[in-house]
Amino acid sequence: MSVIIRSADPRDPGATQLLQASQALMRSLFAEDECHFLEIDALAVPSVHFRVAERNGASIGCGALAIKDGYGEIKSMFTDPAARGLGAAGMILSNLETTARGMDLPWLRLETGTVLHAAHRLYERHGFVSCGPFGDYAEHPASLFYEKHLD
Repeated sequence: MSVIIRSADPRDPGATQLLQASQALMRSLFAEDECHFLEIDALAVPSVHFRVAERNGASIGCGALAIKDGYGEIKSMFTDPAARGLGAAGMILSNLETTARGMDLPWLRLETGTVLHAAHRLYERHGFVSCGPFGDYAEHPASLFYEKHLD
């Protein structure tokens, strides 16, 4: 079966389960002050475009585009470990980029943890390059920052 990407409410049970798994993973890898994920209710606002990847009717991945002043921020990228390798994360990222382009945003930016090597490879494959902190982020040894110019 193929993977489909759709807009979703992060409070839907399948999405919530993915987000809770992602947050638990982040808490297991990083100190509390090093975790920059948005809580579920913060993802359910009009300025955030939330997506899920589904396969055989089950939610297997998620990601979000938070609209900021002059750029879009990628948030809450996560794929269920049992579904990794199916391309869901890349499909979600492409969908969010298309959404950002449709809104004429000039940049996509994101923060990720230094130990999340698979995430680094995903972002770099999709044209993101290393940058410094942006928005409210500060330089931190546990964080890496990426951006992509949308031309």
